[in-house]
Amino acid sequence: MKYSGYIGTYTKGDSKGIYSFTLDTDAKKLSEPVVAAEIGSPTYLNLSKDNRFVYAIGKDGEAGGLVAYSRNEKTGELTELNRQLREGASPCHVSVDSSNRFVVSANYHNGTIESHEMDVISGTLSSALSIRKHEGSGPNEERQDAPHAHYAGFTPYEKYVAAIDLGTDKLYTYELNDGELYEVHSLHLKRGSGPRHLTFHPNGKIAYLLTELSNEVVVLDYKEDGSFTEIEYISTLPEDFTENSQGSAIHISSDGQFVYAGNRGHDSIAVFKTDSDTGKLTFVERTSTEGNWPRDFALDPTENFLIASNQETSSLILFERNRETGKLSLLQSDVHVPYPVCVKFLNQ
Repeated sequence: MKYSGYIGTYTKGDSKGIYSFTLDTDAKKLSEPVVAAEIGSPTYLNLSKDNRFVYAIGKDGEAGGLVAYSRNEKTGELTELNRQLREGASPCHVSVDSSNRFVVSANYHNGTIESHEMDVISGTLSSALSIRKHEGSGPNEERQDAPHAHYAGFTPYEKYVAAIDLGTDKLYTYELNDGELYEVHSLHLKRGSGPRHLTFHPNGKIAYLLTELSNEVVVLDYKEDGSFTEIEYISTLPEDFTENSQGSAIHISSDGQFVYAGNRGHDSIAVFKTDSDTGKLTFVERTSTEGNWPRDFALDPTENFLIASNQETSSLILFERNRETGKLSLLQSDVHVPYPVCVKFLNQ
């Protein structure tokens, strides 16, 4: 079988924008990525659940925001539908709801969470319906001088939007009502931890949050009212590692048995086994990404493979995944794509 996806990049060096790729699961090989759309630094992107549209971070001169694309099912090529850019820094994360109605984004530089409405027929994106700016700071003077929103995504059953702010060490819960964001809960995490990304267990009751500054996975209890409480913190790094490393991405297998967390600096992916009753984690292994600064990764639709992106060595890495143990085995490390960040497969 062949499965397609997209890579978001920083457009420095020879990078042009968004790249498409194909994974051949029979040959156990990645195709050479090709340009799908030219846009400035589409560092993160996401697809509508029917795969008709792609919503990407975009930058044009001094303006940043979101760009909507229609997708050619045969070639993977993207055609721009419209863009919502304004003066200032681009967002860093974008999510799409399953009803193809709302898109939410997080802006690191501005410390804001935004909501947009998408036209279910044309796929075009409205201007921001709601903008919520966080307040506060953290103890790390260099990285936590101000709010730095890093993630905005929908909770199980999409009742709420969960938002993470690295600068304030907080996890916020917003209700999205006709496009308006209303804060309903917040959780102050360990000071200086610098929370970054979040993924939910398929049971909808446990969440796993990755911190960037302290390099930890936080196991969280999630309630139907949108509130979170901490269960445990577990490091993604070896005890004797003292060099600079920053947490990057976190994902969970669809059976809920294994959590994967990226380490930029240690340049590895940490694998954890989940406890089916408590959600707590047990360390399994760390696997080298064979390159520098693994920014993101994704399990393929079969979950027999994992693709990681090494931002600073401009490479994609293909691993085979053991579904019983969760462990990763290197298959391919010679796939070039310039300054890759986000990895996304089409929805199945």
